[in-house]
Amino acid sequence: MTAVGDIRGTTTDRRAVISLLRRLRSGEGQANPLPIWEELRSLGDVVRAPWGGYFVTGFDACSQVLRGRTWLVPDFAWQERQPDMERWQAPATQEMTRTLPRLNAPTHTCQRRALGNPFDRATLQAMRPRVAALASGLLDDLEDRLRADGEADFVHTVAEQLPMHTVGDWLGIAPEHFAHILDFTHRQVYAQELLPTKSELAVSAQATLEMRAFFTELIGQRRARPGNDVLTGWIHHWDARYPDDRATADQVIYDLTMFITIASLETTAVLLANAVWFLTQEPSRAAWLRRHPEHIDDAIEETLRYDPPVHVNSRIAADDTVLAGVPIAKDTTVHVLYGSAAHDPRRNEQPHVFDIRRNGSHLTFGGGAHYCLGAALARLEARELLGQVLERFPTLRPVAPPEYDTSRVVFRRIASLKVTT
Repeated sequence: MTAVGDIRGTTTDRRAVISLLRRLRSGEGQANPLPIWEELRSLGDVVRAPWGGYFVTGFDACSQVLRGRTWLVPDFAWQERQPDMERWQAPATQEMTRTLPRLNAPTHTCQRRALGNPFDRATLQAMRPRVAALASGLLDDLEDRLRADGEADFVHTVAEQLPMHTVGDWLGIAPEHFAHILDFTHRQVYAQELLPTKSELAVSAQATLEMRAFFTELIGQRRARPGNDVLTGWIHHWDARYPDDRATADQVIYDLTMFITIASLETTAVLLANAVWFLTQEPSRAAWLRRHPEHIDDAIEETLRYDPPVHVNSRIAADDTVLAGVPIAKDTTVHVLYGSAAHDPRRNEQPHVFDIRRNGSHLTFGGGAHYCLGAALARLEARELLGQVLERFPTLRPVAPPEYDTSRVVFRRIASLKVTT
């Protein structure tokens, strides 16, 4: 075995962990998961999961897993070795296992190199005026709703819409399809939970069928009528790469288009809603940031640290190893807890305090080969939106705390955030 860190492991009470997980899924736990993360960390940096495998709670241990080359994602090869094949053969699971976050080298390396960096500095600079215009239009809608009704749902009106409009515009998707894409995205994600129920898998299966039909038709239409957009470029690239194998080219184009579209929606929406919630629930924060707009990026990073849109990510031990003093056998699953890591007081002092000027550390976008492809785009959208919100709505404030989808643990979703002025 190879030691991978001098951190604290532990032996855990199974009932205590089950109780904490139940609390995490409750309304109270969704509204404030910080005490639960703290209790999990108190059990150790590596905590035995009730179903086998481990939760990783401390910052350094989580970072080692995310960045280490000896930790793999649960790809098809790993799934085929599992006893519970029914779970892994679910349509939604199979669909997502072909996408970049579920690919290991060399397949992952090949696709990432071919894709390059779709959101490099030049691309983002070119996108910035359009993102600003989209944000402005959505804030016009918010202003109209506030004027008409006295309050509005920031999530439905702005936070969910800006990521959808941004990626839709980038890929050349017509706006009339946006509502349908958001709908099947919300339903498809249940298959990616830690322990999805049969009913949740059924909901995800239906959403997967709708998702597959939509993107297959989209790609077919774009082949027939090429445009000046990213999707047309991908079609040309992968057709040239597989000139005698249209089926393979179509599959890669579908996986890429589908994944980048749906992956950019809920996670960015949570970032945007959280940023507005954390800044406006205490008016002094928004007032200070309005006077110091040079700290908008710091506010975004603190939002990402304080409440990450993804709470859990899973990795597989490539070999027998030791993590934080705990022996981990090959093929064992470990679940990285992003929020717990970011609130580790050994990394960020007073982690329960939302501090715009903290300059702290977080792992919200992952690390290593699987670092989030859309991190820079999410930051751009948040930067453009927050700047305009602070300027246009100096008295914006929440009517009530956010409402969360309590059926989720892995992917956080804010279902509603009512605001007024």
